[in-house]
Amino acid sequence: MSLSLRIRLSAMMFLQYAIWGAWAPVLAAHLKGLGFTGCQIGWVYGVLWLSCIVAPFVGGQIADRWFPTQWFLAVVHLAGGFFLLYAAKQTGFRGMVTIMALYSLLYAPTLALTNSLAFHHLKDAEKQFGIIRVFGTIGWIVAGFALTFWRTQATKDGGAAVSGDTLLLAGWCSIAMGIFCCFLPHTPPKKQAENPWAFMEALQLLKDKNFAVFMGIAFVVTTELQFYYIPTAEFLEKGVGILQKNVPAVMTTAQIAEIIAMALFLPLLLPRIGMRKALAIGVIAWPLRYVVFALYKNVPYEVVVGSLTLHGIGYTFFFVVSQIYVNKVAPPDIRASAQALLTLITLGVGSFIGTQFTGVILDVFSTPEGRHWPTIFLIPCALTVACAVAFLIWFREPQSEAPSENAPAESEKSE
Repeated sequence: MSLSLRIRLSAMMFLQYAIWGAWAPVLAAHLKGLGFTGCQIGWVYGVLWLSCIVAPFVGGQIADRWFPTQWFLAVVHLAGGFFLLYAAKQTGFRGMVTIMALYSLLYAPTLALTNSLAFHHLKDAEKQFGIIRVFGTIGWIVAGFALTFWRTQATKDGGAAVSGDTLLLAGWCSIAMGIFCCFLPHTPPKKQAENPWAFMEALQLLKDKNFAVFMGIAFVVTTELQFYYIPTAEFLEKGVGILQKNVPAVMTTAQIAEIIAMALFLPLLLPRIGMRKALAIGVIAWPLRYVVFALYKNVPYEVVVGSLTLHGIGYTFFFVVSQIYVNKVAPPDIRASAQALLTLITLGVGSFIGTQFTGVILDVFSTPEGRHWPTIFLIPCALTVACAVAFLIWFREPQSEAPSENAPAESEKSE
């Protein structure tokens, strides 16, 4: 892999996740400040997951059969940036959820397509993808610290934070990503494939029992992951006592752990322990974190903050390894659509149901005095433990790999 290609793929991942990292960890706290209920917050988050049910297959079909991936990414990121800037001005539920829904339809397919574009140009995905993907985590961290710095400067000398700052930052990151995509390596569609409908071919993968078990457990795990994304910022502020302006920076503890896990542990361990054990590590990390959250009154402050590292470990060893697994078992001419199928099952159906479930639980276990955090976090703890047990019983290590495409040759031509 040339230095130019490595830099461009790494920068792509950096900006892709800086956009998401600018708003996802703290938007719920902003919405609660506007007076939104738990269910309304769930819907604002949920529109992205609803979009992940439909949009990735459309994006995968376009990239696999009709249109170069880099140009599609450029168009949707530029348009998405302007929607985010407009969303920052919204103060009511109807306006906010409508604008975020339109934005999400543009952002959702990019989650699968940035992965498929990177896989297209890598010689050895199992060893190289983690090193490229880690820059997405760095982008998420930089966005968190940038937001904290912005809030610190705005509140200096008694000032007030800028309303909607989290969405404004995300919007400008999206516009920057759209411009940068024009310089990504050329990634053409496979116009000569036997079946013109790539997403139909991707669905055939579910006929394999091992793949179906993997997707089923990934679905359940993702529903419970929303108990981290939605209430953690509020939990750290209201429950643990961290200042609001410091919450974004504190939450990057998870991403710092993710960098270490992705750049160091994953390349070393994955070839040795295999995908089954690596995925199991990812599933087990989340209930451990939820236990610490539930016991926050009985453990030191440092332990609660330290438990955020388990999110980074869980994300790396489950979601990143999941993307590598799907790339390994999918035929070359449908890999964008196969990644889209993973996005649909996890970020789409799983995350949408998870946001609604989380919103209901937050409302049920809340009183005028505050939320009952132990009960809120023990519910996803029990479900993720069940997933870990089921995964170890029914999932088997993949025995074969789909034929690989001539990525190095195609990359050299595109250079």
